[in-house]
Amino acid sequence: MSSDLNKITSFLQKHHVLSLATSNDNELSVCSLFYTFSKERNSFIVASSDETLHINHIKQNKNIAGNIVLETKLIGKIQGVQFRGEFSLLEDNELKKLYFKAFPHAIVMKPKLWQIKVNYFKMTDNTLGFGKKLIWIDSSL
Repeated sequence: MSSDLNKITSFLQKHHVLSLATSNDNELSVCSLFYTFSKERNSFIVASSDETLHINHIKQNKNIAGNIVLETKLIGKIQGVQFRGEFSLLEDNELKKLYFKAFPHAIVMKPKLWQIKVNYFKMTDNTLGFGKKLIWIDSSL
């Protein structure tokens, strides 16, 4: 794993809410979702209901984008990650366990779990220098 990807995943593992953008034809949607991140599978795991607009979008268009940011007014501490990937129903039982380990209270709700397999990351990290960008693209594409 590259050192840039290690820095990105380290940031992701310190947070738990992402903003997700979806589209279908000319209709757009953005929402916030709790997540856990699997470094080994390079995937976010999220819970969401079939009745949501963003899930209806991904049933037609599995390509998504999103971001996670550290909220700060201090320029030197600005950090954030933008990502793109494919959104799909979660089949992997190990990833399901990972989600419920992070959010044990969710077990009683029996949520539908989804996987976002990431194929692109761009991290802005001003702690490494003003405007420093780390970019990772899945080499299998």
